Amino acid sequence: MIKQRICIVGDGLSGLMTAVVLSKLPGIDVNLIAKKARKTIDKRTTAISDTNYKFINQNITSLGQKLFWPSKKIELFYQTSKENINFLNLDEANSNLMYVFENDKVKSLLLKEISKNKIKLIRKDVKNLIELKNYELIVLCIGGQSKIYNNIIKKRSIKKDYKEIAITGYVRHNYETLNTSQFFLKEGPLAILPFSKHYFSFVWSVKKNFFENNSKKITTLVKNKIIEILKNKKDITISNIQSYPISLSLRRQYHQKNILILGEGLHTIHPVAGQGFNLVLRDIKKLEEIIKYYVGLGISIKNSYALNDFYNSRKPENTIMSLGVDATHSFFKQNKYLDPFKEIIVKNIKNNETLKKFSKIISNRGLSL
Repeated sequence: MIKQRICIVGDGLSGLMTAVVLSKLPGIDVNLIAKKARKTIDKRTTAISDTNYKFINQNITSLGQKLFWPSKKIELFYQTSKENINFLNLDEANSNLMYVFENDKVKSLLLKEISKNKIKLIRKDVKNLIELKNYELIVLCIGGQSKIYNNIIKKRSIKKDYKEIAITGYVRHNYETLNTSQFFLKEGPLAILPFSKHYFSFVWSVKKNFFENNSKKITTLVKNKIIEILKNKKDITISNIQSYPISLSLRRQYHQKNILILGEGLHTIHPVAGQGFNLVLRDIKKLEEIIKYYVGLGISIKNSYALNDFYNSRKPENTIMSLGVDATHSFFKQNKYLDPFKEIIVKNIKNNETLKKFSKIISNRGLSL
């Protein structure tokens, strides 16, 4: 059997995971191309569902169990003028709802897996896709801002500037118990994601002008806010603070000829629901299934309907989930006219068992039911 050559461009989480997964397919030879310049360490965390954790576990032979911190309970709070209403608790007795991992450690693990699988790693800057013409499939995992997309995408994307900044960082603590939590605060949603016994990460999305006005005291501001919402006076230490602008970007066009966009270049969504990388993993899983099918039939990927099949199977969920997250964020934004009605709604959500069950299914599997 003559192996078909696939090129993955980009060594972020999306590119590394795509390379590892596709390299395990029979009849496939994978090359990974990454920039020459060494990237800065990604001191952020990512949350994934139980289903996506199992997908990763299937593809990494030496998965470090300690790198993925499980959560059996997720709590959601809505801030009013009087209190933080605990309006939704998702929990499982015999399984985990989600896992949180440190990006830089999992990237290191994936690079080791790439070495084991004998994936050829090429360090060079790709400026023109013509130099990659000898591959059956080219997968671009190069973030959301690359100018390379301008050469292959003709349809306009769905875009929205939230005019918000996401503040992220690590917190060291001595709390005895701490659950994964999402607080819808007046300043913006704040997520707490435990990733070890004494550490959790946070993602706080705030308005751009709020961030700019408080940029010199942001560490103190975050510390006081976390102590306030957790109602715990124990001292905490904050480190690795980073910030980045938040936007919505959904491609209407996924591919051209044998070139496919994947990762943040395909869809960038608000972090409020933690669904960004979960969508990417479902994309990778579907791409694996489609390529396996066509290669198994002995059909060249380049001359097949593989990328059309991928587009048709993944665009509906990516669009619905992304716009659903956008609608969730809009609903919880502070509005003095609507807030009294929202308070009534969230109080009624608490005892809705059907909604709880549905929320757990969607969070775990997406719309691939």
